[in-house]
Amino acid sequence: METGRPSRTALRSARARAVHQVADSPRVFTDPLAARIIGGLESDPAPPGARAMPAEVRLFMALRQRVAEDALRAAGHTRQVVVLGAGLDTFAYRNRNPALRVFEVDHPATQTWKRERLAEAGIEVPDTVVFCPVDFTEQTAESGLVAAGFDPHVPAFFLLLGVAPYLERNALLDTARFVARLPASTELVFDYNQPPSALSPRRRPARGAQAETMARGGEPWRSYFTPPAIAAALTDAGFDGVTDIGWQDCLVRYGLDPALPDLIGGRIAHARTTGPERN
Repeated sequence: METGRPSRTALRSARARAVHQVADSPRVFTDPLAARIIGGLESDPAPPGARAMPAEVRLFMALRQRVAEDALRAAGHTRQVVVLGAGLDTFAYRNRNPALRVFEVDHPATQTWKRERLAEAGIEVPDTVVFCPVDFTEQTAESGLVAAGFDPHVPAFFLLLGVAPYLERNALLDTARFVARLPASTELVFDYNQPPSALSPRRRPARGAQAETMARGGEPWRSYFTPPAIAAALTDAGFDGVTDIGWQDCLVRYGLDPALPDLIGGRIAHARTTGPERN
């Protein structure tokens, strides 16, 4: 990460969401702020860096956001949303629920850059947004959230999208344990990568190419899970229920062409716990 700039991954994901708005049909995820927050996409729907991204990879990025936000809307008891590794995510600025506080947790450099982008793009920052800069080399997400006013006794929904593959296994599971052990009910949605051995031989070349691209950019994938392994790990962490959603599940759920190929084998985990305090 360069000082004062977001990670390449954050920018790549934001570009993918923006390009999805104009390049994919049917559109599965609507984000009217996606192009504005990165600037320039209104006149160039496929900027450098997004052109080389396979359409199916871009679609998975849109699908994980749609799955997560659908789950959030269904969690009617939630009064706090925590976006871990928020990057250039725009949910907090599309949220129209005045009772829903949105905590954006990210590296201070990325968060500073994002706030500049919001101002330059003329995107209003609602009173419901709480910026929570956390340098994970010096503090934990838990300490940063508490300092920002997060209430562990109020139900919360955690989003960790496009982040887990870049975390070491223990770091991801530490985050899961923190969320699961909060006293109030919680939910956590994140996407993860399966190991190459879990993929069919025909999918491995495309997946290997994507992994090499990320490694060359200085942000390699560091953790892999199979669906049974992630379910067991989340249960051990303290979650009561785990739903695991794959590519074909998403295609069926959102009425997409079932023949669309799954290039990277990404999956989405949705974990829930009632917590010792029922609110």
